[in-house]
Amino acid sequence: MREAFLPSGRQANLARLYAASALACLFACGMPLPALAQEVGNMAAKVPSGSQMLLAADTLEYNNDNQTVTAIGGVQIDYGGNRLVAQKVVYNRNTKRMVASGNVEIVNSDGTKINSQHIDITDDFADGFVNALRVETIDKAYFAAESAERMGGVLTTFHNGVYTACEPCEDKPDKAPTWRVKARKIIWNGEKKTVRFENANFEFFGFPLAYLPAFEIADPTVKRKSGFLIPSISYNSHLGYSVKIPYYFALSPTYDLTVTGSGYTKQGFLGEAEWRQRFNNGEYSLKIAGIQQQDPDAFLDTTAFPSTAGHNVDSGALGDPNKFRGMMGTQGQFAINERWNFGWDVLLQTDKNFSNTYNINKYNAAVHQSSVYLTGLNDRNYFDVRAMHFEVQEDTPNDNIAARSGQQPWVLPSLDYAYIPDASVAGGQLSLNVNTRVIRRDDLDETYFTPYVPASGTQRVRGIEGESGRLTAEAEWKRTFVTDDGLVLTPLLALQGDVDYLNASSGSLAAINQMATNLGEQDDMRSSFARYMATAGLEMRWPLLFSMASGSSHVFEPMAQVFMRPNEQYVGGLAVPNEDAQSMVFDATTLFERDKFSGYDRVEGGSRANVGLRYSGSYINGWGTNAIFGQSYQIGGENSFAAPDLVNVGANSGLENSKSDYVGLFGINSPNGFAASVSGRFDEQSFEIRRAEVKAAYSGLPVSLSAKYAFIQAQPLYGFTTDRHEVTLGASTHLAENWRVFGTGTYDLQESLLVKDGVGFAYNDSCFTYLMTYSQSRDLNTREVTQSIGFNLSFRTLGDFGSSTNAVDTIQ
Repeated sequence: MREAFLPSGRQANLARLYAASALACLFACGMPLPALAQEVGNMAAKVPSGSQMLLAADTLEYNNDNQTVTAIGGVQIDYGGNRLVAQKVVYNRNTKRMVASGNVEIVNSDGTKINSQHIDITDDFADGFVNALRVETIDKAYFAAESAERMGGVLTTFHNGVYTACEPCEDKPDKAPTWRVKARKIIWNGEKKTVRFENANFEFFGFPLAYLPAFEIADPTVKRKSGFLIPSISYNSHLGYSVKIPYYFALSPTYDLTVTGSGYTKQGFLGEAEWRQRFNNGEYSLKIAGIQQQDPDAFLDTTAFPSTAGHNVDSGALGDPNKFRGMMGTQGQFAINERWNFGWDVLLQTDKNFSNTYNINKYNAAVHQSSVYLTGLNDRNYFDVRAMHFEVQEDTPNDNIAARSGQQPWVLPSLDYAYIPDASVAGGQLSLNVNTRVIRRDDLDETYFTPYVPASGTQRVRGIEGESGRLTAEAEWKRTFVTDDGLVLTPLLALQGDVDYLNASSGSLAAINQMATNLGEQDDMRSSFARYMATAGLEMRWPLLFSMASGSSHVFEPMAQVFMRPNEQYVGGLAVPNEDAQSMVFDATTLFERDKFSGYDRVEGGSRANVGLRYSGSYINGWGTNAIFGQSYQIGGENSFAAPDLVNVGANSGLENSKSDYVGLFGINSPNGFAASVSGRFDEQSFEIRRAEVKAAYSGLPVSLSAKYAFIQAQPLYGFTTDRHEVTLGASTHLAENWRVFGTGTYDLQESLLVKDGVGFAYNDSCFTYLMTYSQSRDLNTREVTQSIGFNLSFRTLGDFGSSTNAVDTIQ
């Protein structure tokens, strides 16, 4: 009998028996491997009700005397997506045991494969025995043992077992994998969800690396189980060597707790605890950390700040030998419904630099933004309101003029709303935007530069002590027409209105007065005012396509914009606080912007024309090029970029004259991994370089390279009295199939200082990753050197060991 469907009577019973036995084999053989562990009920549930059972064999024999049924030759049992293949299957009705032999292969419905020469299992899924077992899971984890037995439906024991997550070498199948664990006994406990290794050896590239009398891991199919997590180690010149050991408490399916202890050779013991809880519509976390420092003066640089001798510069407080430092942070996000989200990210700490110094995960950024927000998004509507505060985690003393942490404001609140109606208006698109913000600052944010003008004193007021608020509403309409000759015309109308108020401290008003005196301007700061800006504009583009006989194509697009508008109000008299428009940069990417200021506190006024050429090209060999070049002209009214404000944002920008500097950009890319670009701003008369950036990168085998050069000419009115030159280089090369060496460095040409550098090497294959890095960074002011060492070992399915972060940004 080669193949039979068994629809009735005795044959149907046999089919069910064989199918149940096959499932028993699947279950019994799959249990010990962590990636295969599952409950009997779960296995049974995988078989859909009403599934048809199929038995195929060359011969089917019945022995009523011995109460056995035997299938011989090419036996295959299929049931509910599970398949058993063997040369022979014998079922004993008296002992209720089933024995499969001869190239036995079991393929689970999820793709897991179990191979053996002999399987002996009871038909109640409780007890079984397997010889020469080999298992391959769906996620490419591998397990082998001389024998395995299952008892009581819960406990499965592997004898002389081997486990690895490394795929076997196709060319050399007998070659030892990168790593494997050999154990005299491996015990899987289906009730406790653990896998225990006894008398185990950890082998690396075939060599025994460590003997482990006994160790236990959680069943990887269990996502949450209490126990120690993989430890990590690191080094920092201020903190010394450290070892971090976390312990995880799986308290319930919806919340957990992680407690971490870190020992630092220079600073002592740091304790951390993080609580996490998940709900149907979101989650939140709460983290606390603290340390009683042994040597807070390790952070001190008395040569740079002699007045701080005996002080802890890092925290800005007196150097108490028992100084306690700590933090508390919380993050959360909840979906109110499918359109609205509410969340927060709040950091509180004893000093301004604790979380950055001790690398507290989620809170270690150089600038951390604490915020509480509500966001809504629906089709063409966007709403966002949030309260914010910025923590600048710096190592500068609080009484130093360069310190920024104490001068950061509270934003209570900031609101953005955008809406684009579905229906067209007069054949064009209408967009509406609303922005409002209220800022409160407890300390005046002023910067001193001595001297860039004959007088000295306050030259920029970046933030006013006190409170200020602004409400801005803007509407823009534009429509596009295309002529028969291909000329693209886009007329534009825009109207913006602002209402502002200011409650400044006497110190702020005095600083503004001093600045006005130095600049020869009027001190016209007002407690409240209203302003508007109306714009009528026209954009003209004429894209021209040229196709060459060589197969390349090129698009040249001459482009011009004209914007007619009145002068910007309340600027020349230093009447407007500038909080959100301080980072304006004029280059090729902003040439065709209607308003080139970066925020709402400044509004570009006066009539202006922007003229330029855009180009893109593609070649048959896969290369591509793109370019922009142009200039901007003040054609009427007062130039906003020549009108000073409290931070001189338009000074030395290239836009302060009636004819702007030239700006340009050119880039190329290739199919072989090479890309480069050069951009710059050039003096409109002498073509002298005012600003430039050159970038190039190649990514391929065996070498990857990157280079970047940046130059910014001195901007004394903007706070930079000298030119700035910086070059960054990076390289990575593959020494062998899996080995890689890499390095990066950033050099300040103006200060003749290597700001940061680092080297490292790495190994990577399908189941193991090793990374080792060493880096140095130097403070531009103090020249103090900070050194860091990082490494990471990652074993697939077992976990990671090493530093939580790398010391060098690697190049692939």
